[in-house]
Amino acid sequence: MAATNGFGTQKVPRLSSLDASRADLYGGPNVVMPPKHLMANSDAHDMAIEMDMAKHHLEEEVSSEEESPLEKDSPFIRPATTTADEFALAFDIDGVLIRGGQPIPEAVEAMKYINGENPYGIKVPYIFVTNGGGKTEAERCADLSRQLELEVSPGQFICGHTPMREMAEKYNTVLVVGGEGEKCRIVAEGYGFKDVITPGDIIKTRHDTTPFRKLTDEEYRNSRERNFDDVNIEAIFVFADSRDWAGDQQIILDLVMSKQGRIGTRSETFDEGPPVYFSHNDIVWSTSHEHSRIGMGALRASLEALYKAVTGKELTTIAFGKPQLGTFAFATRLLQQWRKDTHGIDRPPQTVYFVGDTPESDIRGTNEFNESHLSDANWFSILVKTGVYQEGTIPRFPPKKTCNHILDAVKFAVQREFDRREDSSATPAETLGGYYMYKQYAPCGHLMQ
Repeated sequence: MAATNGFGTQKVPRLSSLDASRADLYGGPNVVMPPKHLMANSDAHDMAIEMDMAKHHLEEEVSSEEESPLEKDSPFIRPATTTADEFALAFDIDGVLIRGGQPIPEAVEAMKYINGENPYGIKVPYIFVTNGGGKTEAERCADLSRQLELEVSPGQFICGHTPMREMAEKYNTVLVVGGEGEKCRIVAEGYGFKDVITPGDIIKTRHDTTPFRKLTDEEYRNSRERNFDDVNIEAIFVFADSRDWAGDQQIILDLVMSKQGRIGTRSETFDEGPPVYFSHNDIVWSTSHEHSRIGMGALRASLEALYKAVTGKELTTIAFGKPQLGTFAFATRLLQQWRKDTHGIDRPPQTVYFVGDTPESDIRGTNEFNESHLSDANWFSILVKTGVYQEGTIPRFPPKKTCNHILDAVKFAVQREFDRREDSSATPAETLGGYYMYKQYAPCGHLMQ
């Protein structure tokens, strides 16, 4: 049996088809969640792991009972895959893998590459860390699975508002802003928030709250009219990008200037209202448009500027997501759990390669987390040219490596790991996780998992 050594963990083969100023617009406290909350299990996570393990068990049984004719007759061979245990990958999504709802041309091939279709016969564990949101993690994973032509589990996925689920223990009645229709309310209720209010509920109850905003017929049907006289909104969460900046900002300003979050009241000091949380702070993001579009970070800056213009005071809001260190700490724990549950690797990787397209969030967050006391692994930042970053410009937060696209990025990461092991005088067998020593093969036409 091949030993677990250095570059990979041998798998049984089976057949299967922070110095920024306010002007930087990235101010506000970092959200660092208590460790006991970072990997709190969710039903979606547990279900995904159970389904994946059951699927693997079934396929291994089938492959042990059935012999492929290709195994006997084909002269072509492919090396059996091993799983890299000393390094891992983490990906942003928009501008790296997806743009305008469609996969970036090299994305599908890049995913195949790190899932074993490479010259080295290795699989690399990976997770997705996006500031995007507005849907449940399960729904986002289903979308990504379809787009990338592979199975993506909630157990390897973090979106901007994922860490907000832990806040359900602290707040009972909350206002949730952003996204399409009722999706963000559904997400919040799924996280455990007991009383979720939307801007539509407030507008339906009192139409003159937003003079220039009228609810559509569908919005009116879904919104919940209620008596707000005895309701105190304890916190405001912007889960996803606002579809109505004017109306949403009006309602948020009303609440932050209220007395204890009571709609229709006004504090004499303007500082008795509920706290405001944003799921991320990206000023711009990559879409199908040739130029970057403004995002949630711009809404945050606008809200803070409006509050100061009205009250003469500073409004302190809190952002989750990248580049906040708490999000990278969350990602570290998720990755460690994913490696353990899915690949049987019960130790942290030495290096995590993070691939992003936005210097101000992806690269800044990766570099600062790597330099912090929170990081046990070496986090290595890679910037790709398929999203926010514009070639020819000098990134304010420089990456350790710049690549043309995601396929170049993953090939660089894998090659760098091989080069490092060759430089450290490892034997070929150690370098390739036992491949040269044991010469285990898979028949051509079958992808080893």
